Amino acid sequence: MKKPQNFKEYLSGFPEETQQLLEQVRSTIKEAAPGAEEVISYGMPAFKMNGMIVWFAGYSKHIGFYPGASGIEAFKNELSVYKGAKGSVQFPLDKPLPSRLITEIVKFRVIENQNRVKTKKK
Repeated sequence: MKKPQNFKEYLSGFPEETQQLLEQVRSTIKEAAPGAEEVISYGMPAFKMNGMIVWFAGYSKHIGFYPGASGIEAFKNELSVYKGAKGSVQFPLDKPLPSRLITEIVKFRVIENQNRVKTKKK
């Protein structure tokens, strides 16, 4: 299977319900980070602005969301109800997506990247 070149190609391999959830995650990220560039990275949809912000991916039973270790750490209390690892969290397909939480994490990561760029320039 060849790697997808864009979000549309990525989506095409999933069932309709999963496609809708992935679209929802995508639009939530776009709203939270206007001006962020949409890319495919590690074979997954991702957004970058002053560096990578987040990745996300579809699976058979969940949506994987990858805001990096700092994004997980900063929201560990809110994310504690989900399965996850150091830099990732799994949102089950059979539960509503936590759009507000995704928005907060994305905004946190945008600010984190901006601060890192400012620090480098000093």
